[in-house]
Amino acid sequence: MKKLVLGLFIFGLTVQVSAQTVELPETLITVNYKYLDDVDSDNIPKRVKKLEEEVLNYKNIEQSKLYDDEHDTYSVSFYVPEGKIVAAYDINGKIVRTIEKYNNVRLPLVVMQAVSKRFPNWGIVGDIYYIKYHIEKDSLKQVYKIKLTNENETITVKTNEIGMFL
Repeated sequence: MKKLVLGLFIFGLTVQVSAQTVELPETLITVNYKYLDDVDSDNIPKRVKKLEEEVLNYKNIEQSKLYDDEHDTYSVSFYVPEGKIVAAYDINGKIVRTIEKYNNVRLPLVVMQAVSKRFPNWGIVGDIYYIKYHIEKDSLKQVYKIKLTNENETITVKTNEIGMFL
């Protein structure tokens, strides 16, 4: 009788252990992981991220009309009213390079602080955000071209993503 009770007790414990489930986080697998890693930043405005997601999710297999044998790439342009991206893909759909331009985006805090420190009595009236990415050079270049005004004077300055003036 003791063996039967002990056996049922152990069986009851093993049933509970096997009933556990583990949920794994959602995983994104892409051939464009380098582009995703380079451009993924918390400081990027939502409309920029939205257009970059369109570039990442582009899966047109019918690129034979766009494919250029000389450079082994094809280019696709993505537009929204506030910006555009021209992306070059290889024959496998991997992003080789991009050129991006956005008008009047929200500047990162470090950039705004650098501008206000260097030009204390000037106001920002507009900006253009440029991004250049190249897979072979493993580079991402971000430039903010900012238009400033003070009374009757207007100047344009350039900074990178960390507020260093170019």
